[in-house]
Amino acid sequence: MSRLQVVSGKGGTGKTTVAAALALALAREGGRTLLVEVEGRQGIAQLFGAETLPYEERKIAVAPGGTNGSGGGSGGEVYALAIDAERALLDYLQMFYKLGSAGRALKKLGAIDFATTIAPGLRDVLLTGKACEAVRRKDKAGKFVYDHVIMDAPPTGRITRFLNVNDEVAGLARFGPIHNQAQAVMKVLKSPETAVHLVTLLEEMPVQETADGIDELRRAGLPVGQVIVNMVRPHHLDEGALRAAAGERRADVAKALSRAGLGGARRGGLAQRLVDPLIAQAAEHASRVELERAQRTVLEGLDVPTYELPLLGAGMDLAGLYELATELRKQAGDA
Repeated sequence: MSRLQVVSGKGGTGKTTVAAALALALAREGGRTLLVEVEGRQGIAQLFGAETLPYEERKIAVAPGGTNGSGGGSGGEVYALAIDAERALLDYLQMFYKLGSAGRALKKLGAIDFATTIAPGLRDVLLTGKACEAVRRKDKAGKFVYDHVIMDAPPTGRITRFLNVNDEVAGLARFGPIHNQAQAVMKVLKSPETAVHLVTLLEEMPVQETADGIDELRRAGLPVGQVIVNMVRPHHLDEGALRAAAGERRADVAKALSRAGLGGARRGGLAQRLVDPLIAQAAEHASRVELERAQRTVLEGLDVPTYELPLLGAGMDLAGLYELATELRKQAGDA
């Protein structure tokens, strides 16, 4: 399984939630994952009910052990990091140019902020570079510090440029530390070590953006992972009921309500008065089911493995994250 898992998606699809659930899922059985945020929104801290994340790796959760999530085995750990472009640039200056004190002086003068603001490409280089450094990092025994690194990445519309920026940098800087660093990052991003997952909803615009994103990633030579359909709502009506709703069979619905003890089915009876609002709701549900079927057909044509996560209601808490993590494990065949 890929060690760097990049999670992107159209705004509103819940990509940060999916990234957090994926981190929990991959940390099962004693593993250790790092959940990386690059957009500065502190969405990870909010999901886990934690304090604002600093620019340091901090443990924020323990994943349950056991093959069924019941705690029967040793659970793993989830760490989180909110990458700050300015601090990452200071790290970079120290790592390659030994400019620790000089870099701090530049920060005081505002040069670091100036550099990361006027050169957004530089910012992306620093963010991806920090994540890839975490992927490659080893302890004194030569073992990887993290089994998996999960990046809560920018939205689908700019994910390819964000990940591919080091290719551009490597082409501009033909030699030296910058060229070598950019090449090292792209070696990770374009290898089997990486998988880029796209989160979508069963709606036309997110699905189309997902299809476009997959095409862009493939043309850039970046590895596509899975499509994760989030917030899937249950179907409350069987096929017969859906056909009835579409046909607006009022008399049949009124009789069924009457048999259920909800008043008379004749004109003016309680059951008859309930028919119109129920028919309207059922017809709306039937229309949504048909739309979702059409979007599933589009996703099937993308030739990418697809997972589905259920809608858990308003809001998201830690218990919900664990539930989604368990669902991901099940669909991956590991639970």
